Amino acid sequence: MPPSSARANSNPLKRGDYAPVTPHDLRSPCPAINALANHGYLPRDGRNVLASEISDGMNHLGLGTFLGYMFTHPIFLENPSKAVKPQFSWLTTIFHPFASAFAAFGMRDPGQKDSAGVACLNLDQLALHNVVEHDVSLSRRDFAQGDNTTPQADLIEDLVNASSNGKTITIDDFVKLRKRRYERQKADNPKLDFQGMQVQVACTEVALILKVFGNGSDVPVEYIRAFFQEGRLPREEGWSKRRWWTLGLVELNMLASKIQGLLGPPGQGTVPVVNVVH
Repeated sequence: MPPSSARANSNPLKRGDYAPVTPHDLRSPCPAINALANHGYLPRDGRNVLASEISDGMNHLGLGTFLGYMFTHPIFLENPSKAVKPQFSWLTTIFHPFASAFAAFGMRDPGQKDSAGVACLNLDQLALHNVVEHDVSLSRRDFAQGDNTTPQADLIEDLVNASSNGKTITIDDFVKLRKRRYERQKADNPKLDFQGMQVQVACTEVALILKVFGNGSDVPVEYIRAFFQEGRLPREEGWSKRRWWTLGLVELNMLASKIQGLLGPPGQGTVPVVNVVH
């Protein structure tokens, strides 16, 4: 078996050190999760990942504890489509309201645990279509096109070139790119599914990029290149996580709502949007 990225170097890697993904490693469609694994904040081979590891990893991106929890714990619920019997009843709703409310986001196989008996999942399980992963990705092909996990060089180049000034990518740049991607996928993918929740998730992703790596209005192109092309936190380019306050749910939702509003209403040649993220 080929060595994982954690063992490929003769010098042991420290937590936080970057190492590129190897063919043996499992990765997700999410560049943030993949970057955390490439830096060793998550298991570098992408296997048997714990919820606590992802929650802690979110802190290294500057996310607040509650926001990190909301991004992490729903996906560790069991995948309802694979459940042998129904998981939820009216009693579950009363005594386990979180699990009931977020059941649709579960990606873990029923009974999936590590050797210590702790719930875990592998990063490639995050590719489950239309849960968090969605069509019209900024860097991946659609599910119906056969590979919704691997970063695509041409799409990343389109992303980098979306900058209108050559230095930063602004909110308007992202919105224009998202519209172009939607139109392209309408032509390339007859099974395109990008509406409602998928649009909301896509807008939240852009908001995260702008808030985590930028100032909320724009983000340096060199940060985007490092993050999407190399799967690396752009520390060499000068980035560091927030020092004075962490990113919270309200702040993120405000920007995601603004981005979704800029995409425009249906019927005007734009992405069909629904209610803003709540």
